[in-house]
Amino acid sequence: MATSPLPLPPFFEPDRVGEVWRVPYQQRASQARDWAITHGLTAAAADSFRLALLLIDVQNTFCLPDFELFVGGRSGRGAVEDNVRLCEFIYRNLGQITTIIPTLDTHTAMQIFHAEFWVDSAGENPPPMTLIHYDDVVQGKWRVNPAIAPSLRPSAYPELQEYALHYTKTLDERGKYPLTIWPYHSMLGGIGHALVAAVEEACFFHALARHSPTRFEIKGSHPLTENYSVLSPEVTQDNTGRPMAQPNRPLIQALLEFDGLIVAGQAKSHCVAWTVADLLTAIQAQDPTLAQKVYLLEDCTSPVVVPGVVDFTDPANETFQRFAEAGMHRVQSTTPLADWPGLG
Repeated sequence: MATSPLPLPPFFEPDRVGEVWRVPYQQRASQARDWAITHGLTAAAADSFRLALLLIDVQNTFCLPDFELFVGGRSGRGAVEDNVRLCEFIYRNLGQITTIIPTLDTHTAMQIFHAEFWVDSAGENPPPMTLIHYDDVVQGKWRVNPAIAPSLRPSAYPELQEYALHYTKTLDERGKYPLTIWPYHSMLGGIGHALVAAVEEACFFHALARHSPTRFEIKGSHPLTENYSVLSPEVTQDNTGRPMAQPNRPLIQALLEFDGLIVAGQAKSHCVAWTVADLLTAIQAQDPTLAQKVYLLEDCTSPVVVPGVVDFTDPANETFQRFAEAGMHRVQSTTPLADWPGLG
């Protein structure tokens, strides 16, 4: 699939990637049709090599500096810089990308990782970034807010409290991150939930130029579990052993059916890393050589860095190195696809 990169369309404005604005759909639709004719783009259904681009949580809430969980990386502008390169990558490789699959972290107010779910002995909610361990729940430092119980499990507050014990204990026993109270973010129906405008525009343009619908995937909406990975929630069974939120097996299988899979998005240290880890687990259970079809677009993802507080850059790089040792490829968006291992 050694094809020369395309030029950037004249409407693309890198300086606006870090802003919120309305995509002019009708105008872009007309331009996409003309662009396909000018550059000889064919329908994606005819691709002999099917290449997917998985975009993890490229949403305003994570990617714009004024929003709730902006991923700044060490540069302080990480996600914005990543998305400039990501848009350029999509436009330059429009003819080779078969399908774009953006995931949307999707939340409502009363979820287990939001403050309203919990109260202390005085009835106060925990502040953002509070960590809640199993022992905290056992000792009564934090308990489920009785006011929200009717909306989640009517007439069953004791059952919900038992579930809270089960949930925090499960996280501790499995060595996962403790339950974190996150700021309200990616709220369904809100601006933060939306894709970054420039990235949405690129996806829309690709869909029409290649006659390939953008495949959106929702994750994180179950009220009783965290869902860092796109492919699997943190806890899948309740305290009675009943199935709850389940792994997204249809998506896992769909991803593995492509000839090549490119992964980008936010954050490298969290949702991207855990998604790729789940994908690798599925690959190793099915056929370890499938790892060679996965490409990690490293200059289009950044780790969580809070200056003076925490820096996940090194752990993220170590995790990506483990992925590479398993057969995946660490690549740059500025390298022509023809020079990527297995694509030349």
